[in-house]
Amino acid sequence: MDWTRYLFRFDGRIGRAKFWLAGLIILCWMIFMAAIAVAFGAGSFAISISDIFKVLDPDTYRALSRADLPLVLTKLIGTPLFTWVSAATFVKRLHDRDKSAWWLLAYFVMPGLFKQFEERLPDSYWIAPIALACFVLPLAGFVETGFLRGTRGPNRFGPDPLAQNDSSLTPPARRWDQGREIEIVPLHASPPGGMHVKRGA
Repeated sequence: MDWTRYLFRFDGRIGRAKFWLAGLIILCWMIFMAAIAVAFGAGSFAISISDIFKVLDPDTYRALSRADLPLVLTKLIGTPLFTWVSAATFVKRLHDRDKSAWWLLAYFVMPGLFKQFEERLPDSYWIAPIALACFVLPLAGFVETGFLRGTRGPNRFGPDPLAQNDSSLTPPARRWDQGREIEIVPLHASPPGGMHVKRGA
């Protein structure tokens, strides 16, 4: 398997099994980064989706102190890597469902921004439909990418990643043709006549 394409590129398609494997890899990276942060005295450590959107929030930088420096540096390295691999696998999984990468805006970006800034939004009835959409869309995206089968056969994003495993799409095995393997040699020819296996067969 081409790990660079699998984890870091946005083209092509992947199936559900590889999507879940990427999630396991990301979890292992997060545990590794947490161990590094704890080793440098950062205390508790976790990388979450909300860290991506905290970059856009000025209040995040006002609350930092010198004691937070190891934690900030570890997150500065871990969060972009976590985000890139997550986005690449989500996009390829959406491609497998024959959907554009723009669906990430609905499934991920809009709900994340809403969650980051919801405390500063006014209490109003027009916020309720947005809040409901920001709850339903990530759930729909999780079901779409994690549990639903991709389109059968090739689509506009590439060949079916399960095609080699799908017996309905593989041609039947070629039957042995005895006439192609055996030749009849005339009696007057050398070596003696009769049936012989062809050379190179």
